[in-house]
Amino acid sequence: MEPHIISKKAIAFLRNLVFGVEDSLVSTVGLLSGIAVAGTSRDTIFLTGVVLIFVEAFSMGVGSFISEHAVESYASKESKSNADHSHTKLGGIVMFFSYFVAGFIPLFPYMVTEVKRAFPFSILISLLALFGLGILTGKLFRLNIWSRGWQMLILGGIAIALGIIVGKGVEVFLG
Repeated sequence: MEPHIISKKAIAFLRNLVFGVEDSLVSTVGLLSGIAVAGTSRDTIFLTGVVLIFVEAFSMGVGSFISEHAVESYASKESKSNADHSHTKLGGIVMFFSYFVAGFIPLFPYMVTEVKRAFPFSILISLLALFGLGILTGKLFRLNIWSRGWQMLILGGIAIALGIIVGKGVEVFLG
């Protein structure tokens, strides 16, 4: 099998796409699950989710741009070549949109039904999306697709469980 060469732009695109989708799914469903299990109203859950998605999508996009830009600047300085920052902008844009779009997957059930029904549906579709993302990354990077799918699902599931445990713990603490 001959080696598969991927350009810097393609690497930046894929890295930010996978990271943005994964982080958004895990962060959003973890937060929503944590506040839903604490008995929060549907309106508050929806508001919290929308604020999280907008703020985190922007933060992640800017963070990606700044870190990629710094690394590229350092690498070009060390190699005494001109820096090509076009992929750093692409990375930030991809991170923003991938986080933004994926965040609405776990939020959607809370938009259309009451909390009691939305809670398990949000978790289920988020876990399925994580499993699908794992399969996709396995396929893109020529790795075992099932292993990558289960890895994403299990690690995402742990984060969701953490959100639920913290939400329930704070609810008990606040009494």
